[in-house]
Amino acid sequence: MTRVVSWLLSALAIGAFGFLLCVFLFQSGPVWQSEGTRYITGVSWFYRQHVFGALSLIYGSLAVTAVALLLAGPLGLGAAVFLSEYLPQKARLALKIPLELLAGIPSVVFGLLGIAVLRDWVYRTFAKFDPLSGDTLLTAGILLAVMILPTMVSLCDDALRSVSGAQRRAARALGLTRAETIWNIVLPQASRGMASAFLLSVGRALGETVAVFLVIGRQDNNLPHPWYSPAPLLEAGQTLTTKLGGAETNIAFGDPLHWAAIMGLGVLLLVLTAGATCLGTLGRRRHA
Repeated sequence: MTRVVSWLLSALAIGAFGFLLCVFLFQSGPVWQSEGTRYITGVSWFYRQHVFGALSLIYGSLAVTAVALLLAGPLGLGAAVFLSEYLPQKARLALKIPLELLAGIPSVVFGLLGIAVLRDWVYRTFAKFDPLSGDTLLTAGILLAVMILPTMVSLCDDALRSVSGAQRRAARALGLTRAETIWNIVLPQASRGMASAFLLSVGRALGETVAVFLVIGRQDNNLPHPWYSPAPLLEAGQTLTTKLGGAETNIAFGDPLHWAAIMGLGVLLLVLTAGATCLGTLGRRRHA
């Protein structure tokens, strides 16, 4: 009975996702017919002229996610190793429980903290580069790093704890130090689970809206020239989620092509977040 219910609920979830994707694809049909691949590769978005290029929005989403992972990744991995390998069990639980509670804080709270603290700090710290304000892609990336850090620490800790304690004891009996045991035995075996933690964190970062909306500045058409230049990180930008969460979604409703372009952004966001989340979940199951 439990297996039947599980299959039914899984089928319901998959069906809901498929229905949502079909609705978005159908609604976005006109923009795909009008723009084709230029909708993804186009660098300009001017809705009043019916010019819809989503590349700058995709870049913004990937840029803030990359900044978040670069900051939260090493910190999350280090904290997870400390929790799993160095702390006694009671101390580990005493720290992990409030850490997991942090993951449940509403994103708007993080956004308000970003406005009150982080935005001014970024502006003062990088004043020599003459940013127009503290509302930048970098600010959004740092804020996302704070938001995904509890999730990353918790998942990486679970991956490390899944490695058998017998292997740790065997390694120590062979003369390996604790650090050598962690580096040569624990981390290689937990690598797939930790990779899944990173992918699940990517999904969380890509789908975040409110906190990023409050600190990113929401400037369209911010692309680096050349593509590897870090200069746009200190400028206001836009992501897929902040575009969808802004006033333009309401403006677009009366214009079929504009509305289709907005729905197309929903398709892109759905594919990116679902892909990262599914890969992370699949990796965790294989690791388990």
